Amino acid sequence: AEVESDILRRVRTLLRELDGHHPACQPDRGMLRWTLHKKIDQNPSNSSILVRILVKELERAERGDYRHYIIPLLHTLMYTLIKAPCISDELCSRVYDFCKKLLTLPKPFCTIGLDYAVRLKMERTAPGMLYQRMVISEQSLKSDPYPYQEKIFIFADPELLSEAICNALVTDTEAAQVSQSPRVCMCCVIIHAMQAALGEGCDLSSLRMSLQDMPTSKVEHWFQQVVAAVECAGSEASMDRGQHVEKLEKIYCALLGSLPPGDAPRGGLQGTPLPNPNISFHLWTEDDQLWKELVLFIRPLSQSCEPDRLSQDLDNFEIQDIISECECCEQTRFSVLSTDSGIERDLPPAAEEPFAPCNTDTEQSRLQRKGGIKKKPSPLESMAFLQTGCNGPGAKPAAKAQKRTGVPTKPAAPLQRLHTARVVLLGDDRILGRLAQAYHSLRKRETRRVFLTPRLNLQFYYIPVVTGQPSAPAAATHAAASHEELCEVAGYLSRADPWYESNINTLCHMIPKLAAMPSSPSKHLVTDLFITDVIAYYVRMGAQPVCFQVYAVKVFFNDPAQEPAEDVFLTELCTQVQESISYRELNLTKKKTTLEGPGIDLTVTYSKVVLSDRAKEVSTSLRSTGLVMKAIPGDEAEDLVCLNVNVTEIIRINNLSGRSFSAVANRLKARNIKIRSTEQRPFTVCLDKDSRRTYRNVISMEVSPCLEPSYCLQKTRTMKFSLHEAEDVGLVKYMPKSLLLPINTFAGVIQ
Repeated sequence: AEVESDILRRVRTLLRELDGHHPACQPDRGMLRWTLHKKIDQNPSNSSILVRILVKELERAERGDYRHYIIPLLHTLMYTLIKAPCISDELCSRVYDFCKKLLTLPKPFCTIGLDYAVRLKMERTAPGMLYQRMVISEQSLKSDPYPYQEKIFIFADPELLSEAICNALVTDTEAAQVSQSPRVCMCCVIIHAMQAALGEGCDLSSLRMSLQDMPTSKVEHWFQQVVAAVECAGSEASMDRGQHVEKLEKIYCALLGSLPPGDAPRGGLQGTPLPNPNISFHLWTEDDQLWKELVLFIRPLSQSCEPDRLSQDLDNFEIQDIISECECCEQTRFSVLSTDSGIERDLPPAAEEPFAPCNTDTEQSRLQRKGGIKKKPSPLESMAFLQTGCNGPGAKPAAKAQKRTGVPTKPAAPLQRLHTARVVLLGDDRILGRLAQAYHSLRKRETRRVFLTPRLNLQFYYIPVVTGQPSAPAAATHAAASHEELCEVAGYLSRADPWYESNINTLCHMIPKLAAMPSSPSKHLVTDLFITDVIAYYVRMGAQPVCFQVYAVKVFFNDPAQEPAEDVFLTELCTQVQESISYRELNLTKKKTTLEGPGIDLTVTYSKVVLSDRAKEVSTSLRSTGLVMKAIPGDEAEDLVCLNVNVTEIIRINNLSGRSFSAVANRLKARNIKIRSTEQRPFTVCLDKDSRRTYRNVISMEVSPCLEPSYCLQKTRTMKFSLHEAEDVGLVKYMPKSLLLPINTFAGVIQ
């Protein structure tokens, strides 16, 4: 009763934090969920108590219409259930029934409820299946029944984060992989599967000793046996829980070679630790570094190259070379000497099928030689990969196999997405701007030649980190404003998803604090357990994307010989009047400022956003010192595909004392906008608050929602055959038009 009371108190404290009006829990923000799970990890036998309490709180939240409690409680429950040594079928059934109730609610409740209901149905039939699949995929263990692999890529910009933070993160990610060999992970899977199925009847001490004394080959053998049994039970609808337990009992007896499980000494339930996922930390120093890491994850070159040549090979590595090597059965191609003269009668007798029926058609077909040039897939054949961007289904084979009479050809198996790359971005809005650039470049590569899309499931995650933690109240207020300005995306995600605010947004200043702690055993204890655990929890449970519109900008320069530049941005575009350089321009500017006021004359043409969603073009002329375009709305209920433009307009005022000027802030909403300097005076353009992405000597620019490259390609091809068609027709009509950047959270957007 005392343990149950303590766990209930912790759960209620977690819920009060979600309400946002409990000041007592403010110092511990972001750590309540972590401390709750750590307490259960220390005593795994209490897992059933926590699951039962969470189910009661979920049912109470549903009855009382506290919907903002449901998703956090459900994620906490499922994470506990995955790690629990054994949960009764009666308790799983209650959770399963509650998830089915969520199907009547709007998104994201029905989406998450359906996902968890499907998982729980498999877990009830084959206990331990969710744990087993998570370990196999995260550790890339070889398993034919479940051949999926996952990897976490943490990207940080060294120019945005301090060296101390980068070093601390490198140390933590390396420490997380210590003592996590494939053998240890396979033993964890075996032990957890046995205990989940057999319960307290499993003699864990004897099982651990038996596995410890085995050679690695035997451990791998029993691992494959357990995985096959669990996957078979989860996939077969006719198999029940009792049959699965009987099958594992046989494996347990054969593995242990002793008494049946019912006669084993009962020492209570003991936890099997969930290994840390495979995490790699990268300092983002090259523009195409993300693409290179994803290619290496799909097809590691280190298996066929010397390590010293790996970097050099990647520099000369083009997507066309990968495709040409991977089109035929996904095998590495080797050069061979051909002895075929090309003449039919020179074929060896063994090449002819003795049992093939001989008729006129066969003889005609046999005497025809097929073309020797391999047909490359056209962009139209690649559209199956591109219709849904990086979240679409697998693709069909690009080219048809050539047939020979009498030789049955086996159709090539469709490509499957066996790899999942979970890319975690650390930093502020500036690193998300770089991500938008890299994602746009990746989509253009995939449009030209498809490689990653049918093979890789790409997921993005974002953890805001801002350096500096002032102590003075005035400095703290300024830092809060600076943090809000630099982390607009994190602020939007926190307003849309309270569980993201509670667990992830609170890391903004906590990671720099932990990195600044003096080196000591206690520091490593805290950082290893906290930062790594929170990142693992985020990527494991955060599966609901929030899609942000990427915007394209085209800038024109005052030098006619200079080609226009094209770029993309995600959060903000800022323009400012550029100071004159030459003496003549400086004098003209002074005279103009005296007569007309500061700033420059601009012509602004934009498509106004109206409630009816009809296109309304507006054109105006004004004098301005600069403007700021915000792509992230201040309210989660606002439209994400809308630019909030704040223009600082200079108004001339004539009065008795003379001429004066005042600055007026004008606001407008637009989807497309064109700005031109009528007096040919240049201005600067800065993208995503990043001074490294500043364009100078600009006299005109065009901003619009960035189009999906595959849509543009298909649209171009369609227009060739219907020059007068303005609307989308055919396949283009069903393809995503805009390029959206999905960032995963726990709930998506809760309306």
